Amino acid sequence: MNPGTLVIVNLLGGVALLLWGVRMVRTGVLRAWGDRLKRFIEQRLSNRVSAFIAGGAGTAILGSGTAMALIVAGLAASGSISTPLGLAVLLGADAGSAMVSSLFASGSGFALFASPILLFVGYIVFQTSAEFRPHNVGRILIGIGLLLLALKLIAAATAPLSAASLFHDVLAAIGAEKMLAFITGAALAWLFHSTLAVILLVASLLANGSLELAGALSLILGINFGGGLPALTGTLSLPAAARRLPLANLICRGLAALLLLALSDHLLPAFNRFAAMPVESAMAFHTLFNLAVGILFLPFIGPVSALVHRIAPDQKEADDHLAAPRYLDSKALITPQVALANAVNETVRMSELLDRMFQTALTAFKSGSLERLKLLDSIDQRLNGYQAAVQAYLSELNTAELGPLERRRTLEIMLYVSNLEHAGDIIHLNLTDRIEAKAKESIVFTSEQRAALDGLCEIISQSLKLATGVLSSGDLEGAKRLIAQKDAFRALENQVIADHFRDSGKGRGPSLRQSALYVDIIRDLHRINSHIVTAGYPIVEAAGLLRTSRIRRAAKA
Repeated sequence: MNPGTLVIVNLLGGVALLLWGVRMVRTGVLRAWGDRLKRFIEQRLSNRVSAFIAGGAGTAILGSGTAMALIVAGLAASGSISTPLGLAVLLGADAGSAMVSSLFASGSGFALFASPILLFVGYIVFQTSAEFRPHNVGRILIGIGLLLLALKLIAAATAPLSAASLFHDVLAAIGAEKMLAFITGAALAWLFHSTLAVILLVASLLANGSLELAGALSLILGINFGGGLPALTGTLSLPAAARRLPLANLICRGLAALLLLALSDHLLPAFNRFAAMPVESAMAFHTLFNLAVGILFLPFIGPVSALVHRIAPDQKEADDHLAAPRYLDSKALITPQVALANAVNETVRMSELLDRMFQTALTAFKSGSLERLKLLDSIDQRLNGYQAAVQAYLSELNTAELGPLERRRTLEIMLYVSNLEHAGDIIHLNLTDRIEAKAKESIVFTSEQRAALDGLCEIISQSLKLATGVLSSGDLEGAKRLIAQKDAFRALENQVIADHFRDSGKGRGPSLRQSALYVDIIRDLHRINSHIVTAGYPIVEAAGLLRTSRIRRAAKA
């Protein structure tokens, strides 16, 4: 391998190790103290100054301005933080990230002896700790050790470049063109998704004389602009409230960076006085820039927030007719028959919501899209809301004024909404776990298995449609047909499982994991169907047609 190729390989390896070290530190902090970090930010949102300080302190601990931006964007999406205060946190995060970068860049001598110690101690803590947080402390120590080791590797890799005239010519050409250096820095920051890594790379080039201070300042301005791009692209799929914060932060950083880029010729003489310390001068410029951006824009976060509200306005969502109960009129409680009719209407709408939940899960099952499974959380919360609302509404009826039929009807409705909610829990908790396991483990069912599952799901859909009609009409024949759906499901289920285990016994079956997952899904579908068909039992029982025990009937036979 020729010397030029060896330099490139070592440099790429050092950069990769640097990025991995940054990632390990960020992962360890988020896993061990992510929730506390969020609470720390939320508890200091009383004013913009405290929010700015909280953002800086949190990012100094986390070590990543991009990660902090994504955390704050998530808080904004949930409505926990407003755009002005969120922007104050991000401005503080930029300052905190700059301080961390400068600290690491200036600690090259410290890295010589600290990195192996940190790696050794981190490994011991990571391997010997069974507790969650100490385990992640070891991860953080290993990450810092790798980060410092990467600095030594990059410095060693770039040392031969100090004598390479072509490399000097390229860097000199980039540094001479301010806009080209700015774009290069922004591109590197976006590509690495870490301003810390790029700043440390620039510091290494400054330390071995490969890069001049004038070019470094333009690069640093570009890095500060590009450092806001990963958070912006990472929130494109989130609601407008989350997208506004990275956009506002990018506007502030971008305006300040472009302004200083235009004035860089006037700023350079002041920094040239410290030409003997190029790394320290560049890091001071980086830190002062971010502090100045925060101080400059902190009084104007209101106008900036108004601007991004215009750029990214709230999208008006289409009205969802199943968003909340609408027929539970408290005035109708004085007329039990009307109140019961209202409760039945809401129970039917709850059945529609359960059907939406079931179809969403089936779509995720067939497509393997885990993103669709996230929709089940909100639907399950609505189901819980429907159950609580209907049962609270019926509990307000004066049982003393109800006749026997009305009391029985009240109990039937309350029990059925409870069964619908239980069916939703099975979809949300159990069936979702099976779908996630199938997608993550890349399990593929055979065509016969898919056909069998489709048949069982079709029975559930038919049962749900029939149950709403039976509940509304109280029709005996419909109730008998609904209960027959349970027998049809059981018969198909037994046949499917028998065929499955027969094929497994002949050696034609799938793997044990696939087999277990297949049977678990069938059991979940069985439980869902059983909860749905309970709507028919009270009607059949009132007609005296319900068998009290299958075992007793078999004994008589």
